[in-house]
Amino acid sequence: MGKIIKSLTIGVLLIAFFSFLVIFFILWFFSNDLPNYRFLENYRPAVSTKIYNNNGEIAADFATQKRTFVSIDETPSFVINAFLSAEDKNFYQHPGIDARGITRAIIKNIKNFITGERLEGASTITQQVAKNFLLNSDVSFSRKIKEAILAFRIEKHLSKKKILELYLNEIYLGERAYGIASASMIYFDKSLKELSVSEAALLATLPKAPNSYNPYRNLGAALKRKDWVLARMYNN
Repeated sequence: MGKIIKSLTIGVLLIAFFSFLVIFFILWFFSNDLPNYRFLENYRPAVSTKIYNNNGEIAADFATQKRTFVSIDETPSFVINAFLSAEDKNFYQHPGIDARGITRAIIKNIKNFITGERLEGASTITQQVAKNFLLNSDVSFSRKIKEAILAFRIEKHLSKKKILELYLNEIYLGERAYGIASASMIYFDKSLKELSVSEAALLATLPKAPNSYNPYRNLGAALKRKDWVLARMYNN
């Protein structure tokens, strides 16, 4: 009996040791030639050029990407809470990647694979910042590994507030709108502070699939997911 326990212990230790070596090699390999993320600390996105009439109203807005920058301190808390509930409710607890979220996604994707439904990702807001600013949208194992490594580094270098500010001003929300301030004007013709909680929840549905949840094109799906976001906000 003692020999069996000893053999099992040695086997477990060997598996753990080789697993550590594999993980170390993967991290070392994909850490080479990663983009420089330090510029994000002072990053301010390009915004659209606006022309106002004599009444102070916007008469024209010129830009390939419609964007209006808004600082995180000027963003209403209910807008922030809507996006956190929809995209990354553990944002203030995780170090860049969410182990619990990944575990849930794996379990759900097993079910989705069996039923033939679409597979889902488990990217945190920090990972989305890494992807949007530093990588591309290719669906590949190597890109996800690089995304995770960069997310850890970004979390060490930037505050949570800064990461959230970058995300909310860069995220694509459909209709050529980049960032929440531009989307608020395009979808509701309101500033962020004028939005209702329900309207903020509808904006928070868009990062997942801007075309599928575009209320101009698929109002039913947009409203259904908006209700889901409101329920998540209530629970959180």
